[in-house]
Amino acid sequence: MESNSPQLIDIVKISDPRGNMSVLQYPSSLPFEPVRTYWIHGVPSGMMRYGHAYYSAQEIIVALSGSIEVATESPDGTLQRFTLSRPNQALFIPAMTWRELDNFATNSVALIVTDSLYDEVDYIRDINYYHNLVRDEETAIEND
Repeated sequence: MESNSPQLIDIVKISDPRGNMSVLQYPSSLPFEPVRTYWIHGVPSGMMRYGHAYYSAQEIIVALSGSIEVATESPDGTLQRFTLSRPNQALFIPAMTWRELDNFATNSVALIVTDSLYDEVDYIRDINYYHNLVRDEETAIEND
């Protein structure tokens, strides 16, 4: 898995007459060892969750029910939009990737699995600061 850009990951789906089961398991289907799991639910239809990036944390986002759109921006400026609508598909978000969740369908539930504990210091919550930060890092790399 290319670790520096967001990408969809197919999760194994096991089906039988009783229903389906999908499993996230490290290292076979998760690119990192899971440390924290949380879910977002009860978001009014069409609403947006304001974006952020992490300095070092990585995450996987799964739409357990309903559908959710995720807009991402990579440090190189690449913009992507993903629609998550299957519980056997996840979106990998690497560190230093800006992401926004929006267009929640009614009764959607988003599961987020991260590789670290909650740490407010790891969050980048201002898009302008994020742009300045990645531009400054790019400039530093060019000057080396």
